[in-house]
Amino acid sequence: MSRLLLAARNRLKWASRNFASAAGLQQGLPETADAVIIGGGSIGCNTLYHLTKLGMTNVILLEKHSLTAGTTWHTAGLLWRLRPSDTEIQLLAHGRNLIKGLEQETGVAPGWIENGGLFIASSKPRLDEYKRLKTIGHDFGVVSHVLTPEETKRLYPLMNVEDVYGTLYSPGDGTIDPAGYCQALTRAAKGKGAQVYESCSLTGIQTTESWAGGRKVSRVDTNLGSVKTECVINCSGAWAPKIGDLAGVAVPLTAMKHAYVLTERIEGIQNMPNVRDHDSSVYMKLQGDALALGGYEEHPVFLEQVLGDDFAFSLYELDWDVFGCHIKGAINRVPVVEATGIKSTVCGPESFTPDHKPIMGEDPGLQGFYHGCAMNSAGMMLGGGCGWQLAEWVIQGRPSLDMFGYDIRRFHPNLIRNRKWVTERSHEAYAKNYSIVFPHDEPLAGRNANKGPLYETLLSQGCVYQDRQGFERPGWFLPGTMAPPLDYDYYGSYQIPKHANYVYKDLLGSDYTFDFPPHHKQIAEQCKACRTSAAVFDMSYFGKFYLSGPDAQKCADYVFTNNVQRQPGTSIYSCMLNPRGGIESDLTVSVLDNSQLLPCEPKFQGPGFYVAAGGGSWNQALSHIMSVVRQQKFDVQVHNATNDMALISLQGPKSRDILQKLVDVDLSNDNFPFSTNKIATVAGRLVRLLRLTFAGELGWELHVPNESAVQVYHAVMAAGKPFGIANAGYRALDCLSIEKVILFAGMYIRSLDNTPISTHDIKEGSYELEIMCDKVKAQVHTKSPFDPTNQRIQ
Repeated sequence: MSRLLLAARNRLKWASRNFASAAGLQQGLPETADAVIIGGGSIGCNTLYHLTKLGMTNVILLEKHSLTAGTTWHTAGLLWRLRPSDTEIQLLAHGRNLIKGLEQETGVAPGWIENGGLFIASSKPRLDEYKRLKTIGHDFGVVSHVLTPEETKRLYPLMNVEDVYGTLYSPGDGTIDPAGYCQALTRAAKGKGAQVYESCSLTGIQTTESWAGGRKVSRVDTNLGSVKTECVINCSGAWAPKIGDLAGVAVPLTAMKHAYVLTERIEGIQNMPNVRDHDSSVYMKLQGDALALGGYEEHPVFLEQVLGDDFAFSLYELDWDVFGCHIKGAINRVPVVEATGIKSTVCGPESFTPDHKPIMGEDPGLQGFYHGCAMNSAGMMLGGGCGWQLAEWVIQGRPSLDMFGYDIRRFHPNLIRNRKWVTERSHEAYAKNYSIVFPHDEPLAGRNANKGPLYETLLSQGCVYQDRQGFERPGWFLPGTMAPPLDYDYYGSYQIPKHANYVYKDLLGSDYTFDFPPHHKQIAEQCKACRTSAAVFDMSYFGKFYLSGPDAQKCADYVFTNNVQRQPGTSIYSCMLNPRGGIESDLTVSVLDNSQLLPCEPKFQGPGFYVAAGGGSWNQALSHIMSVVRQQKFDVQVHNATNDMALISLQGPKSRDILQKLVDVDLSNDNFPFSTNKIATVAGRLVRLLRLTFAGELGWELHVPNESAVQVYHAVMAAGKPFGIANAGYRALDCLSIEKVILFAGMYIRSLDNTPISTHDIKEGSYELEIMCDKVKAQVHTKSPFDPTNQRIQ
């Protein structure tokens, strides 16, 4: 370890001890606490700060060593303001505003240096991506500028711009000092009554039983004693799985070595902006009169059992064979680096997740256990915003921003403990962190974790699959093509042979564009089949639950926004709201007749309901229902049939003619109106028919036990052949639903109390919009011009 780095480490340890002494930390733990935070890094300190800001002051933070130990102390401390989602831009904006005001609030400087950020594009698609970032950022007040190579050279004279297509300059970006930042946060929190305990090791998390078979946090045990609490917040970074183990909770992250190097002095580098050259796989952070260089390589080093208890301020030896690609990229971009020495290397543990997003929120399996970890090497810049939202989660029940992308409930519960899936997906998310984010990007890692009953049948008919949290769902169809996702080859790393002639990967590669993809025509034909004849959609990855029991009606009335006091045989579209009044989920609720059930459906007395929720958010929907059941102590049974039932959706103007050939139930509008359900026999198999549509057409959903799915599907396709029936996937369904303005949770419906643009802010007419820095004309409608009176669904 270099003298410079050793001095920095010792300064952090001394500063932490000195701050603790000056603040007068108590020697003994309190008997009770409203919340206990585990981990004294960026996210832990930010959560402590924001909890006290919101009025919860009986809070303690437990740190096994000293503040910033583990990962935070050696972070590069970069803060970029532009991100591909509005939620992340708002998180970053909050954190930046907090940092800029901390010194005045606390007297401790967080080391903010606002030298700007520069994104380098070496191709048109990359610059198109940056223009999209600029457009989103503009709506939230983030100032940025698209520069030509010549303008870039004037801004950064040492930069090689010969291969530069253009750049995006964000003058408000900067860097943070981790020691000053965490000390300022904890000083402010202590001033409001919070307490910080260093050298305090967690030894256990005790739980008690709660309603409906659940568990809740009751106590934490440490080397300094025990504290009764109903809220534990796991902010322990790469060590988070160990904390989770103490509570019987799985944390789906993978620890890896992550590194940067610090150069010797470079003349003329002073005051230059920080640089992200994604195409060269390198970032360059200004460090006084030197540069810190790092990035994301395709073959990072995994950490298995090397995160010992004595690793507080330790580092690993840098593997130059792994890291060398970043030096090559830095030399290409700033040639003077080649003749500059390396002063020190920093290689430490970092935590990464299957989708490169943090893990936050209350665990659905343990009431009172909150996740605030796995920052994917963005803990310093996201810490302020995530700590703010996590504090709201704890105190108010839900955050004010749409945090579904960070919510632990976004993961399929069966995959959280699947280490193969977590490791593969985390590796790919790390390796592709600097890749262009195209609209239809699909992972290659962790595929085939969950196949529906129609998987092989549809694959043989040209299905090109999409992955949604481990479930293979149809994306689109290329008849005559067999393109199965294969086992993950880690892009040829770790001496794993790279797949040759990988048809699926080649199809995805040709689809990666911001323009119309090459398969647009085939997808359009599948849309046309649905509009003119009929199309079949395999929607089996939807969540499917049964709600029954003595309090079933009372529970349904409480949790669903629509009126569900309807006659058996009715199907209702509804939402569920969180405590803030935001939309938690949208779903369909079918009122069941307890004397007319499928053999696979649970038997019950009194009212009962069958709930179908979108496949991407069904775990959140189910978790919300169970949370309400436990809070209100409803006497109900909730049966999860997601993995037991297929969902085949037949949509289009000819759907009634096709289905009528297969069932003895009268499908006329008078006998089987929209938003109703009945049991029928198809191909000798009992199915539950729901007359619903997500395509804006006449249609039915066939909810089928898995063992009957293939026979029912073949019967539908055979009956529809004379009508020109077609297979279709979610790429077509997304287009069809947009035309009809049928909204989906997570995509168009979000758990926000308010949004920057709401429906009453929009008026019909002709507008000029800015898209990717270009002005385009647009016609705006407040109601879909496609079938505005719903004649097509009759």
